Amino acid sequence: MNERPTDETAAASRHARFGALPERVRFEDMTEEVEAEPGATGTAYNPEGSWKYYSCLALDMGL
Repeated sequence: MNERPTDETAAASRHARFGALPERVRFEDMTEEVEAEPGATGTAYNPEGSWKYYSCLALDMGL
């Protein structure tokens, strides 16, 4: 007959198949603080060069 496993046997079979969870990672270990360089040119907004990143489907199609 088909018998449903009890909670204990189900937990034991789950543990045998998957093992234990990995150790918990602390929030401090997931983040890294880096001091920004003053006057970094790579991230500054350049209004004169912003047209390079403008995309419009009508303009792309020549409409």
